[in-house]
Amino acid sequence: MKHHGYAQTPPLGWNSWDCYGASVTEEEVRGNADYMAEHLKPHGWEYVVVDIQWYEPGAYSSRYRPFVPLEMDEYSRLIPAANRFPSAADGGGFRELAAYVHGLGLKFGIHIMRGIPRQAVHADTKLLGTEATARQIAHTNSICPWNTDMYGVDPSKEGAQAYYDSLFELYADWGVDYVKVDDIADSRLYGYHEGEVELIRQAIENSGRDMVLSLSPGPAHVDKAEHLIANANLWRMTDDYWDHWFLLRGMFERCEAWAPHVGPGHFPDCDMLPLGRIGIRSVDGGDEDRMTRFTRDEQVTMMTLWSLFRSPLMFGGELRSNDEWTLSLLTNDEVLAVSRDGSDPRPLPQRAEDPDGIRIWTSRRPDGGLNVGLFNLGDEPAEISLALGEIASAPDARVRDLWARQDVAAPEGLLRAELPPHGSRLFAVTN
Repeated sequence: MKHHGYAQTPPLGWNSWDCYGASVTEEEVRGNADYMAEHLKPHGWEYVVVDIQWYEPGAYSSRYRPFVPLEMDEYSRLIPAANRFPSAADGGGFRELAAYVHGLGLKFGIHIMRGIPRQAVHADTKLLGTEATARQIAHTNSICPWNTDMYGVDPSKEGAQAYYDSLFELYADWGVDYVKVDDIADSRLYGYHEGEVELIRQAIENSGRDMVLSLSPGPAHVDKAEHLIANANLWRMTDDYWDHWFLLRGMFERCEAWAPHVGPGHFPDCDMLPLGRIGIRSVDGGDEDRMTRFTRDEQVTMMTLWSLFRSPLMFGGELRSNDEWTLSLLTNDEVLAVSRDGSDPRPLPQRAEDPDGIRIWTSRRPDGGLNVGLFNLGDEPAEISLALGEIASAPDARVRDLWARQDVAAPEGLLRAELPPHGSRLFAVTN
């Protein structure tokens, strides 16, 4: 499928939501892009993504202001609020900001909501490329339960494809490389909107620009996997994920369900990494401006699972506030290679001899070896012993600790590890 070529490996980037909610400004985006270019680009990080409501002049946090006027052009398309994005004045849109990001050797992304602005429908404004109007393509019973910006689009209506084509034509003109579409993928509560997913897929192809497509929120349902793979690059398999251990622990079950559907160009998404300084102007997650609540062991466990599973890695914190520890999590090239080059992620069956809470995950390495993650999901320290013969073709295989970046011994063909509560180890095992 053509669109799989837009993201053959899991995207690595920064998203503004975890630290700024709906209120990020151009200065903050540029500042985080500068940091990424200097510190993270050499390690493969490349996407800078402006999250929700960049078109809302009065946005101040992750709390949405209901039914407020939004910035919109004459063709019912939302455009950046110039008071927050000064380079967008006079119809500039995101062209200048995207060009700045591209000038750093990075890629630019935006968040959008599914559908058409309610204010366009109420005013029955024009659409580009069709005689139909906003009111004629709207599905006014299809609304987002947590945000009042949009009505859904009825895919059966004349003009529906033209409207989405006009959106992505605009985004292509701005220089957008990545689009996160919200209120579209949650099969559990709000519905999986297959028709609009297909309109968006076609609109990206019609735009002539390669754009990675990410669908939110989750949980997407596994029985939609074939349709998701056929239309998207990424899709959320969870609701918004924050820095709580119970959410991280629960991700192991979700990853197990979705592991068979991970492949080049299509990646189930564990959601953003709530690391570093978050909650600056985002009140979601149950706290205020803070450094992540995850312990260091939990942070390593999260990065290890995301990398083995090949989830996209989207850092949610304010990059310029990173300490050396946080930066070290993002710049370990041996761990990042597990995400980039691994394949066939899978959990091993739980073994009777292991303490409760022990999990073992593997993925294949391009050199024929295995990446092996050992996890302790329990609240007490645990020791694990794994015979290399169980996972490798030779009991004398070479073992390397990827977080420590050093080879380690496996006497008598046994890989032994002491794991702290909520802790993990990540190894490369090669013959």
